[in-house]
Amino acid sequence: MSQQYSPQGFRMLPTGVKHLLIINILMFAATYILRNYAGIDLEQHLALFFIGHDLFRPWQYLTYMFMHGSIEHIFFNMFALWMFGFILENYWGTRRFLIFYLICGIGAGLVHSAVIWITSVPVLSAINDYAANPSPDALIQICNEHFHRIINPEWVTKVTNAWRNGEIIDGGWGYFTTNSLMDLYNQRIIGIPTVGASGAIYGILLAFGMMFPNERIYLYFLVPIKAKWFVIGYAAVELFTGVMGTQDGIAHFAHLGGMLFGLVMILLWRRSANNSNYQ
Repeated sequence: MSQQYSPQGFRMLPTGVKHLLIINILMFAATYILRNYAGIDLEQHLALFFIGHDLFRPWQYLTYMFMHGSIEHIFFNMFALWMFGFILENYWGTRRFLIFYLICGIGAGLVHSAVIWITSVPVLSAINDYAANPSPDALIQICNEHFHRIINPEWVTKVTNAWRNGEIIDGGWGYFTTNSLMDLYNQRIIGIPTVGASGAIYGILLAFGMMFPNERIYLYFLVPIKAKWFVIGYAAVELFTGVMGTQDGIAHFAHLGGMLFGLVMILLWRRSANNSNYQ
């Protein structure tokens, strides 16, 4: 008979999980205090910006996972870290657990950056094409294809109709000059920083599902579900929402990146262990 894990069953706090909790909470508090009382925004230095952004720094692939945007954000991430990390750290040991956690977090950031780069290439190409031949129809096309989630379509219709009629409204169609479109690209596509431990947490979640596939997790504290199905379900939701491109402010492919790097690490460790058994 397998043991059933629920939040009420976790009472001990191993070293690695404890220090990760402390660091994350201290960073959240420092971010809030410095921003509101000293005018210093740590996100500009420690959150993860896209490689092509002026604020990007290499160390952000490590520091971003210790930054959080809200109390709800840090609470649920830290709760999941404690809930699943407790068992894994006791199973693996602190050193391996921390290595796994950090690599999953860094890997999540790398995957997130790669996805932004892949999706940004056609946007830049479209902006360059529009700059070479600006017209109301070209403006409608670029807004519908690349900016439809961040520009009100009624405003686009109003501006392009005025443009065709030679009218001037609210600054005219100049609002959609090449520079304006580039500003939107820089602010809303590559300019939004990424924060949070979610990528590393999703790696921990995947590891728990692989190490203890038949253990039960209590969904919403009530519904028991085997860990393997819980992990598969979460991965499927993240993949669906990532591909659909929902504008919910969540880096879904970063979550999947954490799971991917976690999967690779576990498979490599298993292969290394099997090879050692034959020596």
